[in-house]
Amino acid sequence: MSVDLWATIKQEISGQLLEEPDMASFFSRRVLQHSSLASAISDILALKLASDDVPQSVLKQLFNELLRDNPAVVKAMENDLLATRQRDPAVRFYSTALLYFKGFQALQAWRIAHTLWLKNRKTMALYLQSQISQVFTVDIHPAAKIGSGILVDHATGIVIGETCILEDNISIMQGVTLGGTGKDSGDRHPKIKSGVLIGTSAIVIGNVTIGEGAKIAAGSVVLRDVEPHITVAGIPAVKVGKPPGEQPALDMDHDLNQEG
Repeated sequence: MSVDLWATIKQEISGQLLEEPDMASFFSRRVLQHSSLASAISDILALKLASDDVPQSVLKQLFNELLRDNPAVVKAMENDLLATRQRDPAVRFYSTALLYFKGFQALQAWRIAHTLWLKNRKTMALYLQSQISQVFTVDIHPAAKIGSGILVDHATGIVIGETCILEDNISIMQGVTLGGTGKDSGDRHPKIKSGVLIGTSAIVIGNVTIGEGAKIAAGSVVLRDVEPHITVAGIPAVKVGKPPGEQPALDMDHDLNQEG
């Protein structure tokens, strides 16, 4: 983990504390008393996902142990935080995404559930999936595979199915569904290559591949493979142009870029 990133977050909070002294207890408990980003994330998620049946103390210990033993997961969390800060103009501080953005928090909670799934602790993983869905209104199956450097913007209503595979550096807007047809079994969900931008309320259905650097326009319904580095739009989605850059997920340009 980058010590500089965590030091930057603590510096941000120190400055905000001067502006909002009434939040001293909140800032202390959620950030300043922690020695690492992993510890802070464990604390925030345990607080939000706890229930009467599975209390915060149990979840916090579990999350801390998992992140301690899986540094690659912590690195992915850091990359997600960097991506959120770099791509979302509403985020002036790393600490903003960490403390307040449910898209970032839901994705990190999924990372913990996925780690449990891989360790064959599927019951706990499914419990966390249910809690994540209720708390964040984001439903990601713990068996899905997701890379790092992911921006989940606003997040409300996002659904990602069991056999989905998402590569690195992808940006997903609110209301997106990456789902199955409802009648197939086995490998039945989309595969999203790196650099893809998926617009608000877009739906991608079935075991289709969205090629590297493609862009899916808001409200589109994708039922077939999408070639790399093209823009698709409509119901059903068809090619309407090409993104101006190689990685629309990084540019966050939602224009259709139609060919004249």
